Amino acid sequence: MLLWFRCGTLGTVFAVASTLMMNSAFAKQQSDEVPPWLQKHVGTAEGQIAPVVLQRARALYRKKRQTGATRNPCYFAMDATRPSTGPSGAPGQRFYIICENNKTFRAVSSGYGNGRKLPQANFANGRHCARHFSNAEGSKLSAGGYYMTAETRTSFKGYYTRSGKRVPFYRTFLLFDGEGETRNARERAIGGHQATFLKWQCRMQQPDSSHADDNGYVPVGRLVDYTSGRSNGCTTWSEEVSSEIIALVEGNPTSLYIYPEGRDIKAVERAVNNKRPVAQAGLYWNAQCLKQIGAPKFWPKRTLQPVINRWRRSLPKQPQRELPVCR
Repeated sequence: MLLWFRCGTLGTVFAVASTLMMNSAFAKQQSDEVPPWLQKHVGTAEGQIAPVVLQRARALYRKKRQTGATRNPCYFAMDATRPSTGPSGAPGQRFYIICENNKTFRAVSSGYGNGRKLPQANFANGRHCARHFSNAEGSKLSAGGYYMTAETRTSFKGYYTRSGKRVPFYRTFLLFDGEGETRNARERAIGGHQATFLKWQCRMQQPDSSHADDNGYVPVGRLVDYTSGRSNGCTTWSEEVSSEIIALVEGNPTSLYIYPEGRDIKAVERAVNNKRPVAQAGLYWNAQCLKQIGAPKFWPKRTLQPVINRWRRSLPKQPQRELPVCR
C-alpha cells in the first residue's frame, strides 16, 4: 500500500510504516496463538490433539472464515495415526470437534480406511492402526488433507428387527469436498456417516413400500456397528456423534483437516528407514501405532489407480445374487 504524507520527513514515513508492520505482525501472532483454554487439550495423550494437527486445522478454518466459505463457529480435525482402541479399551479418540467461540473441545472415535489385499499389491490395514493411505479411487483407504463438509444424502438400507418389529434403517451420508491431493473426494464417494451398516440376510414382500423392487421385495438384515473400526475410506462415527455432527453442519458447512498428508507419511517413512527417531526429525506419528506398523506408506493415485483398474478388469462377471425370502 502506498502512503502519501503532506508534511514530515522521510524518517517519519519510515517510522509510521514500521509501526504499521509491527502492529500487523503482532495481530497475526495473537491470532495464531492457541488460547489457554484450548492449549490444555494439546498433546499426544488420549483425548488430546497433537500440535501439528491443531495448527493445520486452525489455519484451514481461519482461511475458510476469511474467504467466507464458512460461517460455522466450529471446525473439525482428525488424527488417523492414532489407534482404534484407547488405554481403557474404549474406542480410541481421534476425531475432534472444536468450537473456539464457545470454548468447547470434544474428542470422539472415528474409523479409517481398511484398504485392500490384491494379488498385485497389498495395502490392507489392520484393525488397530492404519499403515496404508491413498487418494486412489477404489482403494478403500483414508487420505489426509484439506476438506470442507458439503451436502448430506440420506438413503434407505433395508429393514432390521427392533423390539420384535421390523423397522426401516436410513443412514445419512455427509459429503466432503477436498483440495489438492483430496480434490477427488466426490469421485471416491468420501464423506462421513454413522459407523453402522445393514448386513442383508433375506428379503420380505412389502409392495406398498417406496423402496420395494420390481417384484415388491425389500431387503432385511441385522445391524452391524463398527464404531472406531475400519471403513471403506470414509470417516465414521458412533450413532450419537454422527447425529450431532450432521446437525452441526447441515446447511452450515465447515472445514475438516485430516492428518497425515502424503508429505507427512513420506517424511516419517524416510525417518524410520534411516533409523532416525521421528520426534528428533521434527515429525509426528502416534508412537504406539508407529511401533506396531513399523513404517507408514502412502500410495499416490498415479501409482495405485492403474493397479486397482487392472484388478477390476480381471474380475470374472458374476450373476446377480438373489436373497432368499424371509421366513
